[in-house]
Amino acid sequence: MQAVAKKTADGGSIIVVDDDVAVCKSLKFSLETEGFSVRTYLDGEELLKEQAIPDCSCFVIDQRLPGISGIDLIKQLRARRISAPAILITTHPSRDLKQRAEDFGIPIVEKPLLGSILLDGIHMAIARRPTRPH
Repeated sequence: MQAVAKKTADGGSIIVVDDDVAVCKSLKFSLETEGFSVRTYLDGEELLKEQAIPDCSCFVIDQRLPGISGIDLIKQLRARRISAPAILITTHPSRDLKQRAEDFGIPIVEKPLLGSILLDGIHMAIARRPTRPH
């Protein structure tokens, strides 16, 4: 991915990481319709290979990725001091995954992503993000 995601006047920018191309395209379309600028990645390694991970308002990351899992990807982002809010998406999260996500303050949105549940989660995550000093 070469173009840097730029914040839109309405929503900000979102980075989506999901190995399902159809899910990436669908989320990109629906989030752009809501005023967000969206970049997609098919796995965590692709995102982590970026020289400088683009600034974003929120990450939307699938738990079941090839290679590194979604929650481990978020942990690596935090280790790099990337503090943008993240939402984990998955089907049937285990009790252990729910506990790990809760321990890290990462909300889980269960698939299928019906109605506005993901969009509501993104807006809540962005609203709770601490503002940066200028």
